[in-house]
Amino acid sequence: MKNNRNKKLLILIFFILFLTLLLMLSVSNTIKNKRKPPSQTVTHKELSIRGSIISKDGFNISVSKKLFKATIFLSSLDMDKKELFVKLFSIYSDIPEKKIMQVIDKNIRQKKLGTIILSHNIDAKTAKNLKQLSRKLLKLKVFKTINIDGNDLVIGLDIIPTGEKRVYQYDDSFSTVVGYVKKFENKQNITRVKGINGIEKFYDKSLNNYKNFTIKGKRDVLSNIILNANAEKIDSYDGAKLYINIPLKLQKNMEKIVDHFQIKLKAKEIIASVMRSDTGEVLALVSSNRFDPQNITTKDILNGHTNINAISYAFEPGSVIKPLSISLVLQNGLVKTDETINAHNRSVKNLFSNYGYGSYKIGKHTIKDAHRFKKNRLTLNDILIYSSNIGTLKLAQRLTGKQFYDGFKSFGLSKKTGIDIYSEKTGIIHTKKQYSIGDKDGKDNIYKATDSYGHGITATFMQVLKAYTVFNNNGLMVTPRVVNYIKFQDNIIKPKFFKPKKVLDKNVANYIKSILIDVVEKGTGRNTKIKNLEVGGKTGTASIARGGKYLKKYNSSFFGFANDKNNKYTIGVTIREPSSTNIRSQNYYASSSAVPVFKKIVKALVVLDYLKIGEYR
Repeated sequence: MKNNRNKKLLILIFFILFLTLLLMLSVSNTIKNKRKPPSQTVTHKELSIRGSIISKDGFNISVSKKLFKATIFLSSLDMDKKELFVKLFSIYSDIPEKKIMQVIDKNIRQKKLGTIILSHNIDAKTAKNLKQLSRKLLKLKVFKTINIDGNDLVIGLDIIPTGEKRVYQYDDSFSTVVGYVKKFENKQNITRVKGINGIEKFYDKSLNNYKNFTIKGKRDVLSNIILNANAEKIDSYDGAKLYINIPLKLQKNMEKIVDHFQIKLKAKEIIASVMRSDTGEVLALVSSNRFDPQNITTKDILNGHTNINAISYAFEPGSVIKPLSISLVLQNGLVKTDETINAHNRSVKNLFSNYGYGSYKIGKHTIKDAHRFKKNRLTLNDILIYSSNIGTLKLAQRLTGKQFYDGFKSFGLSKKTGIDIYSEKTGIIHTKKQYSIGDKDGKDNIYKATDSYGHGITATFMQVLKAYTVFNNNGLMVTPRVVNYIKFQDNIIKPKFFKPKKVLDKNVANYIKSILIDVVEKGTGRNTKIKNLEVGGKTGTASIARGGKYLKKYNSSFFGFANDKNNKYTIGVTIREPSSTNIRSQNYYASSSAVPVFKKIVKALVVLDYLKIGEYR
């Protein structure tokens, strides 16, 4: 009997030890599943964000918004008040009750009783409301006091910053200026953004010049930091704000114009810009190929729509270069304004028997004029009005290779314009040595010949636009600028502006300007004429070269100006590959494509009160 009792006692002791061991393992697992809350000395941070980009008329074009996550320490939640918590959290967060309950119950089943995340994606307004709810929940004793490491703490609902997202308020508008950003996670696992293109990239350092608010101190029983003399504070500030020269209304109007004409002309892209001739302030820069910076698609990337082609696409500009070449001949005193030039006109015996094409041979190359005209000898005005290749190249031969090369460089060709948009490219001109071939023996130079009328060289849209400011600004060339000023905290910072550069004597510039007005009055640009406004400019149509061959595809441009008494604007339009399938319509000629777009833009400037008809002389 005694042995039996001893056996039963041993079995009982063994069973008790086994239960104790199981209990200890269960507690151990529970503790492992609990993430330890912060110690009594805690640090609290308020997120600062990237600066905004603001239009000339005060609209937020690009802004950053804070993102937060909501967490609770599940062991602190009073399970008797679980449904109350879920209902209140749903009301304040606009997250369905069922979804919240599922998250909580799943973690309870899995015995994950530490910190759990209820939502990753909470905006600033909701975060503010949930912080108010957090305080109410403590008063309602929805969360109970727990003892951890000898400390009695109430760890309830916590709203924690997780990063920022970039928001573009007007979808694809301004994408050809602003560019876009890319997300990344910093060392603290906070989502941040950095500029990849456009002014987002150019001014990335200023936009991201922020500092988070930080406070460090002891935690009270309700998990709040005790604000006493021992608490450490670091003040915060957001990134700088960029105030740009482009008003929303003008930008949107011009985007509508290029969108309309892209469909009408079946063009690959239309680029257009308006710039103040005396200051370089860019008032609009648009493309028909835009993208939504918040939702960039694979198609956008494959089609090149994320490129800012106004500054990155270099093309043969064609006849819009002729005013530059002729002005250099004038500047160097190599032609008189009343002189006439032999255009080597050849009459054509057909329906157009009264007209002819100019034709001129340089070595093995025969160069022809694209436009018919009656005259055989042309004045400087005639050369630009009829857009004569022969007249232009014959004048260009009078320049030495050095004069021609230095002159093109002085107009900014083959150099970046200095515009404050990231990803600017340079075009290409020939070398001084190539332009100098034939200088000593007086022979014609093929490089000077073709380059003088815009073939054989490449330039970006913005390079040509900048060059044309010379003719509308008394011979001075200005640098295009998008950003007006930067506001950092309470300080106004003006970006570095380049002083206007003298390219031509005032008299030479104004003489060319008068011819450009004649081009609008009588020549290829006459469809841009608007009564009682000073309008001038030059057309240009050039074949696209690819793989060493010219294709039956064209780029067409019109660059010029529109002025009233108080305002001077340099305006450019380039149509990339307008439809050339209809021979009769000849849409690929600038006079039929770029010119109507230019006129529509000038009319928009009038309607929006940037120009006043009747006030220019």
